[in-house]
Amino acid sequence: MAYKIVGSQCTGCSACEPECPNQAIYEKNGVFFIKPEKCTECIGHFDEAQCVAACPVDNTCIIDTAYPRYQAA
Repeated sequence: MAYKIVGSQCTGCSACEPECPNQAIYEKNGVFFIKPEKCTECIGHFDEAQCVAACPVDNTCIIDTAYPRYQAA
């Protein structure tokens, strides 16, 4: 599953964007989003999703259950 950013909770601080090893996070009109096709949940890079670790607002970066769990190649 990819992560997603709850737009209504995003403060636009940009803490998550540089932490993403897959460059899956982008900004639009002051709010950040995650491209699900690029998100690997940081598997193979880190033990914890870096967007979750960097975000100052709890439960803003959450699992997007609309996408299947990421499978490392």
